[in-house]
Amino acid sequence: MHNFLSNNRQELVSRCKSKVAQRPQRAATEQQLANGIPLFIDQLIRTLEAEEDDKLADSIRISGPSGGDSLALSEMGVGATAHGKALLELGYTVDQVVHDYGDLCQAITDLAFEREAPFAIGEFRTLNRCLDNAIAGAVTEFSFQRDTQIARQHSLDANEHFGFLVHELRNALGTATLAIHALELGNMTVGGATGAVLKRSLSTMSALITRGLAEVRDGLPGRRQTFSVASFIKDAHAAAQLSASAAGCVLEVPPIDPLLAVHGNRELLLGALANLLQNAFKFTRANTTVALTVHGSGEHVLIEVEDHCGGLPPGSAVTMFAPFSQHSHDRSGLGLGLSIARQSIEADFGTLTVRDVPGTGCVFTTRLPRHSLQ
Repeated sequence: MHNFLSNNRQELVSRCKSKVAQRPQRAATEQQLANGIPLFIDQLIRTLEAEEDDKLADSIRISGPSGGDSLALSEMGVGATAHGKALLELGYTVDQVVHDYGDLCQAITDLAFEREAPFAIGEFRTLNRCLDNAIAGAVTEFSFQRDTQIARQHSLDANEHFGFLVHELRNALGTATLAIHALELGNMTVGGATGAVLKRSLSTMSALITRGLAEVRDGLPGRRQTFSVASFIKDAHAAAQLSASAAGCVLEVPPIDPLLAVHGNRELLLGALANLLQNAFKFTRANTTVALTVHGSGEHVLIEVEDHCGGLPPGSAVTMFAPFSQHSHDRSGLGLGLSIARQSIEADFGTLTVRDVPGTGCVFTTRLPRHSLQ
């Protein structure tokens, strides 16, 4: 058999590549293919040659014993693990790992039949042993790398989710702190508008903690409702006014159509708008204006936050919504505000986009499906 394989190596490789090419979405490079079938054929030839020369130790070193060796990989096992890892990196499934070696088995059988090449029973046993060990090595490595990849992604997701919660809690705490400071400076009671901001911030923190506990317990989604956009913006304005004053800028909020309404998780959307406003206060130039405007546009409601940051740096519009993305020298934040805002808005079937106004600033537009107040 080793003479047959040596004489027909290129034909066998060609047939295997042809089968791979016919498999949907299987775009392997020459380097990745070299870690699979061609290398396996060379190792199989050397194994058969060693057995013919009664060099059983060499045969086992190259291809491994029947059932494989869990303590030390053979040469064939090392090549197979590289092939399994390459297939995972290509985005394929475990069955395609097996198919690659099955292609070779079929190619050898078909070509031997076409050319009437007889093989001894012992040679077939060696072929099956080598295929078994190679498949086991490739599948084991594929599964290990896949599990590691999944575990890593779960860890990243958990870290991101925790960062989101901390970021939102910090925003609410910051607003509450500003409200308390304003109450102390003005010697005001908590029964007024500033006191209402404080109460609402404390309520937001309580809701965030409750939602976090619910998600840990059973993943309950937030409650959705249809609500007035004018009332929604009034709450956002009251909380944001303190931050605007602290940032040394003016917050403008033109009148809003009282009939405009949206359906969604009011608290999450309020948090999303707060993040957009905080972002505007952070980047807008001193003594300029941040505008919060709302209008209806067909079947949608558009909520826009316009600042005077001077315009966006080249390429930043593409990356600014990514988690942990920071676009200033001020590293006090987590770089999560815009990412949280977009996720909250998209959860209610909306969109969040940014438009650059070169030399002036930028406009963040929240587009939500329009609803009617009942």
